[in-house]
Amino acid sequence: MDERPSQALRGKPDSSMRVALELVRDGKAHACVSAGNTGALMALSRYLLKTLPGIDRPAMVTAVPTQTGHCHLLDLGANVDCSAEHLYQFAVMGAVAAETLGKHNPRVALLNVGTEDIKGNQQVKLAASLLQQARGVNYIGYIEGDGLYRGLADVVVCDGFVGNILLKSSEGLAAMVAARLEELFRSSLPAKAVGLMAMPFLRRLRGDLTPSQHNGASFLGLQGIVVKSHGSAKEEGIQSALRRALLEVRENLPQRLHGRLEHLL
Repeated sequence: MDERPSQALRGKPDSSMRVALELVRDGKAHACVSAGNTGALMALSRYLLKTLPGIDRPAMVTAVPTQTGHCHLLDLGANVDCSAEHLYQFAVMGAVAAETLGKHNPRVALLNVGTEDIKGNQQVKLAASLLQQARGVNYIGYIEGDGLYRGLADVVVCDGFVGNILLKSSEGLAAMVAARLEELFRSSLPAKAVGLMAMPFLRRLRGDLTPSQHNGASFLGLQGIVVKSHGSAKEEGIQSALRRALLEVRENLPQRLHGRLEHLL
């Protein structure tokens, strides 16, 4: 996991990751799912599968649970430094992907430090200007982190530095809340009694919020389907990543993205 992507690209032609991507490139596999080095997977994917016309960089996207269901968050770490044009491309890809996967006229927002027009860095402001002029994208403006979890948008866009921190912080928070609840319900006999009564609801909540249920980030913008699993994922998490890949195969996502992107970019 600590190797540079360039080392995997040039020095390991027989790595399992590269062989899997070559099978996708050659049409012998429909998708690649990997829990390996993210940077190496991205570099190899771009080299072997290429990006769709009009896309400079692929973006990692996953479904994040919200009060009203879930939203698609991108980028999650593939692109730490992004220009306004990159953020615009991510927004367009995220909107098309969300619509393809069943969300009608998805609401698209840029993650920012405030909802006012004057807030944000130069890249975010320029990306907002591009999205305001875009036809076919339901851009609703800026959104803050709390608005994401309240379900105020269906697609939330940010650079990979911010997105990765947000995702990992969310996973850590969910784990901490679950651990604190278990600790509280074991603290006394009355608490144990309450815990027993609440157990069915707590199990349902844990099932909805556990990171493994949402494991699997897609590399949008490639001419093939690649899904990145969390490196520490267990069986349940790997199953989630496989389900994500299967859904994109069934929906023929890269081809549908290509068909829509040429009218939006």
